[in-house]
Amino acid sequence: MVLFKLTGEQTVTPEQIAATEIPATGNIILPLSVFIAKKDALASLMDTGSTGIWLDTHETLESLISAIDDINKLPIIAIHVERFADGRIFSLGTLLRTRYGYKNELRAFGDVLKDQLFFLKRSGFTSFLIRADRSAEDAITSLHDFSQPYQGAADEPRPVFQRYNRIA
Repeated sequence: MVLFKLTGEQTVTPEQIAATEIPATGNIILPLSVFIAKKDALASLMDTGSTGIWLDTHETLESLISAIDDINKLPIIAIHVERFADGRIFSLGTLLRTRYGYKNELRAFGDVLKDQLFFLKRSGFTSFLIRADRSAEDAITSLHDFSQPYQGAADEPRPVFQRYNRIA
C-alpha cells in the first residue's frame, strides 16, 4: 500500500503556525503555511533576502505564487519529500524553473534517494540534503550517472540531436 498526502492537504496545524517564533536575524526557511499566515510580519525580513520557503510535495505551487509578488525575491525554495511515493517533486522543480522562472537555489530534502539525484538536477534542483543514513559520496557520484541525457529538461532544454551536429 502506498500512502501519500493529497494535494493541498494541511501540513501543520493552525496552533503550530500561531506558535511559530521567527528569529529577527539570520537565514531561515519557513514552511509555506507559516509564511502565508505571517506574511505581513515577515515583510522586513523578506527585504533582507534571508528568508526562504519550504514547500511539501503535496502543497500547490499556486499557493506560493499567489502569496508573493516575485518568487525570485526568495533566495531558496526547499522542496520536502516526506516519503517518496510519486514524482511530484520532479514536476514542482520543472514548473518552478520553466513556467515560473525561478532562478535561485532550489533544494530537495527529506526522503531524497541517490538514484533520483541526477533526475532532480535535470528538473532544476541545485542543492540536495540527503538523509543522515545515506552516503554523501554515493550521492555525489550519482549526479553523474549519465554523461549526455537524450531529452531536453529544465537544466538543458535542447535534446541531444540539437546539441550535436553529426556529419555522416
